[in-house]
Amino acid sequence: MLTITRALRDQIVAHARQDHPDEACGVIAGPAGSGRPERFIPMLNAARSPTFYEFDSGDLLKLYREMDDRDEEPVVIYHSHTATEAYPSRTDISYANEPGAHYVLVSTAECGNDEGPYSFRSFRIAEGEVTEEEVTLVDTY
Repeated sequence: MLTITRALRDQIVAHARQDHPDEACGVIAGPAGSGRPERFIPMLNAARSPTFYEFDSGDLLKLYREMDDRDEEPVVIYHSHTATEAYPSRTDISYANEPGAHYVLVSTAECGNDEGPYSFRSFRIAEGEVTEEEVTLVDTY
């Protein structure tokens, strides 16, 4: 189960709407071993694509060094789908290399960058297996 603050959920959704029609992507880091998402880190989709996302390798290396320095780990890895449901694609599954992370997907297919309905779902992806998990929203931890 993913427990996340409403504020962090809102930041993910806002990023997805802002980058639409391209996919948005980013990380929420948290204290190592805590499983608690705390620090919102929007990333640039280096692919700049409506059907694919890719972290810039230099940005990603910098982020992992920064997390190491802060004793953090990636608790949530998120991206948006702009034309399909919020479910990991085969490509998403093949690139999932953080088995301890929650993979959050937001679909902006129905609303684009408007305030309309959107789908916000979380998954665990390990060794090619996808398991959807419950999302619990809280005001604070």
